[in-house]
Amino acid sequence: MSEAPGWRERFRALKEPRGFGVVLVIALALPALWAISATAQDILGGTRHFGSNPVKEVEHYLGRATLRLVMATLCITPLRQLTGWNWLAKHRRTLGLYAFAYLTLHWIAYAFLDVQLDLAELTKDLLKRPYIYLGMTALVLMIPLAITSTKAMIRRLGRNWGRLHRAVYVVAVLGVIHYGMAVKKDLTDPITWAIVLTVLLGWRLAQWNRRRATATSRPA
Repeated sequence: MSEAPGWRERFRALKEPRGFGVVLVIALALPALWAISATAQDILGGTRHFGSNPVKEVEHYLGRATLRLVMATLCITPLRQLTGWNWLAKHRRTLGLYAFAYLTLHWIAYAFLDVQLDLAELTKDLLKRPYIYLGMTALVLMIPLAITSTKAMIRRLGRNWGRLHRAVYVVAVLGVIHYGMAVKKDLTDPITWAIVLTVLLGWRLAQWNRRRATATSRPA
């Protein structure tokens, strides 16, 4: 008579909830839709959803959302390895694309609403706030990641796809530094994200070292 599986086995065997992908897509879109609507109401209707300076506040709101989504993307691998829920992997692309979308909105808010496409103002801002370069670099790095996120591109690039998408680690580092330099005073949130990123990168390094040790210990 076979022994009934324990709670760990049952936990690892849990399947993806029905409709999870649809719920995830909708849930991730709602904050952006609210931000766009609230900003329009603040600018055109005189409301104060984002306080007395809605342009700056929505910039920061979208920037923080971007960083959260980048970190959520990096969380997929350790969560999958810890839980055995391999179905999480297919939602990593959704999180990554939304991270790119929020970063794009962040820069649209900056370029169109803040500096209003004024080249002189942009130049002045870049000289005064060098951390903007880091944000621009992160956006540029994310463009090829978004473009190559289709199934067709994954098949076409093969192993090179994985190598290309390691750029997300650089994006995460740039995002944390950009956030810390932008905040200046209260560094609680940037430091927290730096710790989270260190743990996530440390996990990957430990897994890589473990695989390397296993490979070298195998007999020739």
